[in-house]
Amino acid sequence: MNSLHTFLRASIAALLLIPSLAPAQQSENDPKKQGLVISVANNLMKFYDPDKVAIEVVAFGPGIDLLKPDNPNRKAVESLVAQGVRVDICLNTVDTLEREVGKRPEFLSVATPVQVGVAQILFLTENGYTLVTP
Repeated sequence: MNSLHTFLRASIAALLLIPSLAPAQQSENDPKKQGLVISVANNLMKFYDPDKVAIEVVAFGPGIDLLKPDNPNRKAVESLVAQGVRVDICLNTVDTLEREVGKRPEFLSVATPVQVGVAQILFLTENGYTLVTP
């Protein structure tokens, strides 16, 4: 990709489940990391202009806590989506939590369900997105 392209594509992986995939990934629900994911997405939107950047946040494992209705970052997530950021939630994680707890967890309606969060990240990186792991 060069500077003549009008679109920068970025995938921001929110709180990744399997720490062995890369050193920057983590397996815990960390509010500071959630804030950093939101901050990076906002900064990219400001720097590149929402019409010139495609940002996708992929949340899985404990990272789906970012997309729970009672999360303190709810308004920030909804604001990002209103600006064109796509926010994905891993259905494998949702299904696992349902089996463990006996109840399907609720998540924000702005979240786009994907069957496998890690596979979505791989698909995006294979198709021109740059993986950013804050």
